[in-house]
Amino acid sequence: MSKASVKLPTRRSATGDRKSRSPQRTSTLPQLPPEQGPRWTFLTNHSHVLILLTQDPSLVLRTVATRIGITERAVQRIIADLEEGGFIEREKVGRQNHYRILPNKPLRHSIEKHRTIGDLLSLICAND
Repeated sequence: MSKASVKLPTRRSATGDRKSRSPQRTSTLPQLPPEQGPRWTFLTNHSHVLILLTQDPSLVLRTVATRIGITERAVQRIIADLEEGGFIEREKVGRQNHYRILPNKPLRHSIEKHRTIGDLLSLICAND
């Protein structure tokens, strides 16, 4: 089949007119200022939890969730991951949990496994 005989699908415009689709599409999404655009950060939510618990080991998970911008259930899963991986220990103090970071544990990714959790936290929390 030659390119000339290929018919592109059609779509209806807002007024109901049929328009053929061009092979090149342009984004119809509104352009947002950078501060309102897609949100991403260089650190994961796991590292955000570690940073907050380093600053205050007795933080309530609801507070951690609010400060990071994730759900309390997500923080619970992250805490479970960090405990299971041997990065933190949880101690019950009265009705509250107190978290101890284990700073000598190496980072998990092969690119940074030559560094420890303590190295990362000392870099991020140096001026706190």
